[in-house]
Formats: sequence, structure tokens, C-alpha cells
Amino acid sequence: MARGKAISVKIATPKIIKALEAKLVELNTNYANQEANEAKYTKSREKWQKELTAYAVSNIKKAENFRTNYRSWNNTLNIDFDLTVSPTDLPTEPERDFEQMGSHTYKEMKQEIENAIRILKMTDEETVSTSTYQAVSRYL
Repeated sequence: MARGKAISVKIATPKIIKALEAKLVELNTNYANQEANEAKYTKSREKWQKELTAYAVSNIKKAENFRTNYRSWNNTLNIDFDLTVSPTDLPTEPERDFEQMGSHTYKEMKQEIENAIRILKMTDEETVSTSTYQAVSRYL
């Protein structure tokens, strides 16, 4: 298998700094809004689960393969059954439209972006080499 040639590009240092600063603002905003976004997602997921339960209960006459399990130690009864359904009949499951990020990941990314910005602001070079760009491109 033949390997492609490496791309050799020079990008203006101020453009990279500006892009990194914008990414840092976006990172901070996303992390700050993460809790609110997760609460909104949880609420929509609970609504979906209620809709799914209502659908299953309303179609219980079509159910097959009933399984039950009674737990006497906590007086609970688990009832499990199968429904043959069309995917278009089911309520749409909500999806996260945001990326979840742990505090350690956030701190690490923030520190690396800030370090890259500081270093790039100290340089007198007008352009950024490909290797430097490659090191910071994962944040852009």
C-alpha cells in the first residue's frame, strides 16, 4: 500500500492564536453549560421513558413470552414481556447534542491550549510550521 506524501503548509501565527483563543472560549462555555445540558437531557430522557412505558402498557394485549420474578425480601415483582413493534411506532429516544467532559479532561485541555497560546504569542515567526500546527490541530 502506497503512502501519501506529507502536507507541508505554513499558516500565519496570528491565525492560529486567534483560532486557539476561540476554541478556549468554546471549551470554557461548553464546560460551564454541561450541567444544564445534562439536566435538560435527563428530563427529556425521563419523558421518553414515560412515553415508552405508556406505549408498552397500551399494547400489553399483544405481548408474548411473559416472565415474572417475585422478590420476597423487598416485596417487588418484576414482569418482563416481548412486544413485536414497528420502529416508527415507538417514541424517538433523545440523544445528547453535547459532549460530556470530565473535570480532569477539561483542565488538561484548557492547560494545553493556554500553554500553546502563550508559546505562540512569544514567537517572532510569522508562520507556524507543520509540526507545530499538527501539535495544536487537535484543539481546532
